[in-house]
Amino acid sequence: MIVSQENCLVLIGEVVRTPKQSTSPAGISHSQFSIDHKSIQNEAGMNRQAFVRIQVVATGDLSHLTRELIAGNVVKVTGFINRHESRNGNPLLALHAQQIEMIN
Repeated sequence: MIVSQENCLVLIGEVVRTPKQSTSPAGISHSQFSIDHKSIQNEAGMNRQAFVRIQVVATGDLSHLTRELIAGNVVKVTGFINRHESRNGNPLLALHAQQIEMIN
């Protein structure tokens, strides 16, 4: 088993809706929200529109910061991606925040 591999993602995006707050049975606070990222990226010398909506998970102290977020806020999220399952069992990617910065 490999202990450490690179897994870092930085995205700037617009908050889609007010974050959902919860607390685990162990008393750890969690926050979940989605962001929309839109940009133009260069690929093979051509401009390409990039769009992604991704779920963001903030845990502990970071989850408290998200209480001020509302739909339309623009944030820069730095973290790692991990697999989550939707309620119907479909696999989803989630960005686990390690840093959240307000842009607007």
